[in-house]
Formats: sequence, C-alpha cells, structure tokens
Amino acid sequence: MFNSYFASLNYLKENSHFRDIKNITAKDEKYIYFGKKKLINLSSNNYLGFADNERITEEFLNYAGSKYPFGSASSRLLTGTLPINKETELLLSQLFNKDAALLFNSGYHANVGITSSIASKGDAIFSDKLNHASIIDGMRLSEGKFFRYTHNNIQALEKLLIRERKNFKNAIIISESVFSMDGDIADIVKLVELKEKYNCILILDEAHAFGVFGKNGLGITEVLGVTDKIDLIIGTFGKAIGSMGAFVTGDKILIDYLINKARSFIFSTSLPPIDVAFSKWIIENKLPQTFDKRMKMLKIGEKAGSQSHIIPIIIGNNEDTVNSCKILYENGYFTLPIRPPTVPTGTSRIRISLTTEIDEKELFDAISLVKQSK
Repeated sequence: MFNSYFASLNYLKENSHFRDIKNITAKDEKYIYFGKKKLINLSSNNYLGFADNERITEEFLNYAGSKYPFGSASSRLLTGTLPINKETELLLSQLFNKDAALLFNSGYHANVGITSSIASKGDAIFSDKLNHASIIDGMRLSEGKFFRYTHNNIQALEKLLIRERKNFKNAIIISESVFSMDGDIADIVKLVELKEKYNCILILDEAHAFGVFGKNGLGITEVLGVTDKIDLIIGTFGKAIGSMGAFVTGDKILIDYLINKARSFIFSTSLPPIDVAFSKWIIENKLPQTFDKRMKMLKIGEKAGSQSHIIPIIIGNNEDTVNSCKILYENGYFTLPIRPPTVPTGTSRIRISLTTEIDEKELFDAISLVKQSK
C-alpha cells in the first residue's frame, strides 16, 4: 500500500534531497548543541538573540508573573481574544501609523490566509517569482488568477500589468522586502510607483526585515519612508523578536475583510497569551536598545556581499551542498543545506543567517571553508 511513498523517499535519499528532523539538545544566543558538539549557529532566524536568552526570559517572567495563560483554547472569533491580543494589535498599528492590525499564528498562517482571501474571482495577483512558499500556497488556494514575474524585475512586472491589469477587477502586487533565501531587497519604491500607476493593492512581507531594519526596527518601509504607501504590511514575531506568531497591519477595511475571510485566522486556535505578551514586551522594551547591534550586523552582511543579514552561498547541486555543510560541521559551524523546492533547481545553497552575536571573523572563516570545499 505504501510502495509509492517508499519509492519517493528512496529517490530523495539517492539525490541528497532527503530531510530529517535534527536532534538538537540545546541552543543559546550564538551556539547550538548538536551531535555532542558545541557549534556556532549560522542557520537561525533568531537575529537579535531574544529567543533563547536566559536573562531576558527571566526578566520577562518576573514582569509577567501569572498574568498571562499558556493557552487560549479557542479561536479569536470565539473566546480566544483577551486584552493582550487587542493591546498588541493596537501597538503595532500605532507603530506603523496604520488603521488596524491583526495577529496570526505564524508567518505561514498570515501569508496563506491573506493571499488566499484577498483575491476573489475576477481579481489577479502579481507575485515575485522568488516569494516565499507560504505566499505561493496562498495564491494557489485563491479564487483569483495569479502571475509570477521574474525575480526583482520591475520591467517584467510592468509588462504583465500593461497586458493583464485591464482584465481584472482588483489587482494585488505582493513581494517580500528582504527575500528569505537570497537576502536581497525588493525595489519597493518602484513597486509603489507601479501600484499607484496601475491602481493596485500592494502587500509587502517584511518577515525578515521586521525587528532588523529601520531606526525603530519596523523594516525596509521605515528605512525608505514609504510605510504609508503600502496597503498591507506583514511581519513576524518568530524571527528577530524571538517569539511566536505574526501580524498584518493596514487599512481598516482590509483588516476587517481578513477577519471575515482569512480561513487560517478564522479556524485557528488563538496564540498563547503568554507568547503574545512576550512579543509585545520585546517590541516595547528590548527592540529599542538594539539599533547599534543591528547596524553592525548589517554592515558585516554588506561586507560579505549581501544587502542584508542573510548571506546565500550558492553551490549548485544537492550532494556538494550537503558535503559543504559536513565540512562546516567538522570545523565548528552548524549550517543546513537549502535545496529544492525551497530554492530553484540547480541553486542549492548554504544560507547563512547572521545574528548580532556572530562576529566578522567567524563569518568570513565559514565562507572561506565553503569556498575551499567546492
């Protein structure tokens, strides 16, 4: 009965494509403990070190006491909305100077729910070809039609809009700001120009930028001063903030629409209140103290040839990528091979994620090891 599944798994193994769940025994802000070794962690999205910082955890728990439950046991539209949910949504809408905000259980929940519901029959979505899988999954679930333009190619997007915009009621342009696997940054100013020129809704996923870029850590839109030009901004708590969950902020009409239409919001048990409280506490109390560290991290990334703190080392085939990870492991680094379908075929890579705890020498020593292993 399971023959086809067995054959599929064997194929993955034979092509260095098989994935398994790693038995990690412990983590802290910089290191990971795996296979009886202490390794520098280059594969974490814990950019500011909040997720596993014992001092910060203790400080938060002293503040929180027993005020916040560990479970909500209900969806938001039933009994899963407590004051902390509304307080956090209000904080986010005020920070971004938007009408409203809405919490989701994860970045995946947010992107799938928003993208699948925002386009109805007669609508179209125009998506960067390298947008995250959660955006792609949402488009596939949508009743609208979707078009994918060549990565970061504004000319290709405009050609699509010239050809197709007139055929649809609503048109939605969606892009990541910092692309999760390449570390490059979308031309957001040009996206805004196209949004206005062709009467589109513009959605920007700031998952990897929120908490890292901008004076207040609000993302690329803050750096560029175009926050007010983006209709929906998506961010996550599961990366730089070191917590769990995600959010979208924007016009009240669109937020109300998502409350009523986004199935991943409607049919999910609400986030644990303790996690929401931790996210809010970090944003209010700890994020403002990180500016200098964040800027130093981004400068290191720039020296390595990236526009951000995400540094891809593209190797090509799966086997060589897996072997490079093994060499890094033997030299004290924890990395994971990034392979299709996460990235296009032939572009398997090691994706280095900088954190504020990793210094320049450690990064360039790791890059040198990979280059020697090619």
